Amino acid sequence: MRTEHILIIRFSAMGDVAMTVPVVDSLARQYPDVRITMLSRPFARPFFEHMPPNVGFMEADLKNEYYGVKGLNALYRRLTAKNFTAVADLHSVLRSDYLRMRFNIDRYRVEHIDKHRSERRQLVSRNDKQMIHLPTAFDNYADVLARLGYPVKIDFTSIFPPGGGDLSRLPADFCSPKAGGEKWIGIAPFAAHTGKIYPLPLMERVINALTERHPDCRLFMFGGGAEETAALNEWSARFDRCVNASAALGGIGSELILMSHLDVMISMDSANMHMASITGTPVVSVWGATHPYAGFMGWGQNPDNAVQADMPCRPCSIYGNKPCLRGDCLCMSSIPPEEIVGRVEIVLRQAEEKTAR
Repeated sequence: MRTEHILIIRFSAMGDVAMTVPVVDSLARQYPDVRITMLSRPFARPFFEHMPPNVGFMEADLKNEYYGVKGLNALYRRLTAKNFTAVADLHSVLRSDYLRMRFNIDRYRVEHIDKHRSERRQLVSRNDKQMIHLPTAFDNYADVLARLGYPVKIDFTSIFPPGGGDLSRLPADFCSPKAGGEKWIGIAPFAAHTGKIYPLPLMERVINALTERHPDCRLFMFGGGAEETAALNEWSARFDRCVNASAALGGIGSELILMSHLDVMISMDSANMHMASITGTPVVSVWGATHPYAGFMGWGQNPDNAVQADMPCRPCSIYGNKPCLRGDCLCMSSIPPEEIVGRVEIVLRQAEEKTAR
């Protein structure tokens, strides 16, 4: 009898790939006799290293080895050698559409994601905005699998076992467990687009307030790129017990381990929100041009921990990549630092009360 083998395709941004983790992990545990291969970009491998044994990861370098139609044809030939019995396209963009077309021609069982584009247009409409909850990305992913004959109950908690990832795998400055009463707070102040970034002077006030209220806390900064690194290094130099974790750790796998030991993460609507979410860490998320109603809240996160300004123009974009209608991103700059700090305090207090029970 032929072994069932599902190919799951999701390229694109880091956060979008991280959002497949709860669904793929749940699928693997609920169908242990089904082989699953996750096809994505090379950066995503650490997301799937802790999956059940029936999950494999296949990387596709679309900018070099598999660039253009010729490269996609080569990738397709490589994929057909894996004897897949079903294909789940969780992306539905030109590259995955082309691969899906090839699979359809060869009569594979193929399904693809419904992105609910008309509902998204209503949510971000300038003149006739409809503030409705769209299906989450997790629901959309699970729907694809259900249409293939694999209904999934998403019951994911973390990529790591209880207690978090193995700190001994990190550099010496990070491998010691937190001292009694010490708080570990992550801060990821950047995002891919300006409309999703809380102004840095205001974020600096958040950092200052946290260090004053919790003088024994450790603040771990996350972010990459030259400008981001420069800003994080400046804060690390100015504030005691503050460190640029991304620069010191040097990789997604190590960042995930550290995130799993944080008491709370402060993040924009960005990949770091989703990375912290798949490690089971609570996130205080800050939203500007985008909105949780679009379906991209981190897995398992409390909606009450989403900090946002109530403005009639929000959301103006699903992904945050459109110019601000007002030209001043007031949706971000109008959020008081004290509101973010206050929400962090609530999360920390809730964690203490849970531990005391």
